Parts: sequence; structure tokens; C-alpha cells
Amino acid sequence: MALKAVDGLAEQVQADDFEALEEKVYRTIEMVKAARQAQASAECDAGRLRQQLDERDEQLQVLRRETVQLRKEREEIRNRVEKMLEQIEAIAQEQAAS
Repeated sequence: MALKAVDGLAEQVQADDFEALEEKVYRTIEMVKAARQAQASAECDAGRLRQQLDERDEQLQVLRRETVQLRKEREEIRNRVEKMLEQIEAIAQEQAAS
């Protein structure tokens, strides 16, 4: 009778060990699935961020070109205004001399 009890206990321990192992395997499977989903999400985010960075780089280049163009225009206008002021001053001096 004692032998049957030991055998029954051994079978119960083996069944418990198997169930524990089975539970660990299922948890591992779930962790792998979660990790894959997280990786896919991260890759998607990285792609989106790369695209945004490329767009920002393009915008920056456009803004730099516009800045250069505006500085050139400002310098041209400054030169034209200086010439007009010189002409006005010359006219004012001619009138003062008359």
C-alpha cells in the first residue's frame, strides 16, 4: 500500500511539474508575442520619425534659401534707398546753393 502511495505522489509531482512547465511555456509565448508587437510598433514609429525628419530637413533647406534670397533683396533695397537719399541730398544742396 505504501508503494502505491509513493507512486501516486510521484505521478502527482510529475503532473504538477508538467503543469508548471506548461504554464512557463505559455507565459514565454505571450512574452515573445508582446515583444514582437513592441518591436513592430517601434519600427513603425522609427519609420514615421525618419519621414518627419526628412520633411523637416527639406523645410530647413527651403527656409535657408528663402533667408539668403531675402537678405539679397534687403541689400539691394538698402543700396537703392541710399542712392535715392544721395540724389535728394544733392538736390537739396543745389537748392541751398542757389
